[in-house]
Amino acid sequence: MAEATFTFPPDFRWGTATSAHQVEGNNTQNDWWAWEQEGQRLGDGRVFANQVSGLACNWWENAEADIAQMAKMGLNAHRMSVEWSRIEPTPAFWDEDAIDRYRQILGAMRDAGIEPMVTLHHFTNPQWMAGQGGWANAESVTWFARYVRKVVDSLSDLVDLWCTVNEPGILAEMGYYRGIWPPCQKGLGLYFDVYLNLLRAHAAAYEAIHELQDGARVGLSKAMRGFKPRRPGSPVDRFVARTIDDAANGIFIRALMEGVWRPPGRRAQPLPELQRTLDWLGVSYYHRYESTLKLTHPGGMFMEYGVPTGVEIGPDTWGEIHPRGLYDLLAQLKRFELPLYVTENGRPDEVDEHRPRFIVEHLHHVWRAIIVGAPVMGYYFWSLVDNFEWARAYNPSFRFGLLEVDVESQARRLKTSGELYAEICKTGTLSSDMARRHAPDALASVFPGEAPVPLARAET
Repeated sequence: MAEATFTFPPDFRWGTATSAHQVEGNNTQNDWWAWEQEGQRLGDGRVFANQVSGLACNWWENAEADIAQMAKMGLNAHRMSVEWSRIEPTPAFWDEDAIDRYRQILGAMRDAGIEPMVTLHHFTNPQWMAGQGGWANAESVTWFARYVRKVVDSLSDLVDLWCTVNEPGILAEMGYYRGIWPPCQKGLGLYFDVYLNLLRAHAAAYEAIHELQDGARVGLSKAMRGFKPRRPGSPVDRFVARTIDDAANGIFIRALMEGVWRPPGRRAQPLPELQRTLDWLGVSYYHRYESTLKLTHPGGMFMEYGVPTGVEIGPDTWGEIHPRGLYDLLAQLKRFELPLYVTENGRPDEVDEHRPRFIVEHLHHVWRAIIVGAPVMGYYFWSLVDNFEWARAYNPSFRFGLLEVDVESQARRLKTSGELYAEICKTGTLSSDMARRHAPDALASVFPGEAPVPLARAET
């Protein structure tokens, strides 16, 4: 094994990520809360074990304790979201107490030397907004811009790094194409319409933030999944992989870089208001899928993606764990000459068996991307804490945290992966010694080869 240390830039942001509904607790006025409650009442299994988010990680009352733990771990950044339904529980009515609580949380981060990145929308919607069609309603763009203006006007002295929308493609896919998240609608055309409304909302927010705050840096977090052909030698499967990748990623790039909306199979629509509405781009990366032609799937244009076989995969419907894919994405994205942040990267792991290796292998590829010129400014591990993982709820197989959380007692425990990440953050390096102590199964892939033989001392 070769002995080596990979050193990151001195101003690199070492962070973690959370979202409001997953950690705050008692977000009683959004669409997810209502959907969870209905599922528990009906016992229909829409959420794992018919659970509800409940108190979650109790951040609304006690976020400061976890912020203190961030500081102890050496983090200098954290990505969090604010909850729209808390701030605007009814149309154009602002809850100033909720805004004050967010000021307290953000102030605690600043006092601890932790730079906040604030996400303005992370999957949940106010019930009043969902009741009027949610993101399928074109008016959603106006509603979102109004909310963004209030938030920025209230918090801009504490925040200048803004993430407008979290993973718009995932929200459109899960809620409006696959129909397994609220509002549980299905339709390929609906997916593209909702995706476009989310991008328009981003552009409206971008304009509003820059109007209100000098020096603001505005971007969004994009889920970037890889899609490989199930049969690499098949021209058909290669075409399917390219087409699915275009539907998931290509339309996003064209819209926000070129100002053109062109979903697969549709005529291009110029949208100049979307062009160059990114000061930075966030990459959310976890895994990749394989894709193939499926003649019995007309609703998906006879194409399908799914979990590969014969490779390392995550639980349930997760795809292939493929660390090299993060390097490939970051290296490809450097051509846009935008600052890049890895806004989410993590692995569900009930007993923290595989997560240390995951961290070492993925951070090695982040370092490699920086070496070839990708302007990667920071890395936000998902997640700081075990939390409410959407429809997987508190399923033990979907624990993502560096900190273990007992939902009943709210007790915390730093995991081995948390100890490893803390050492990386404090030193700004990734070394073979760290891997040997915390993730020995990563040594062969990240530090292969032989250590150099010391030169013999010259004879006198």
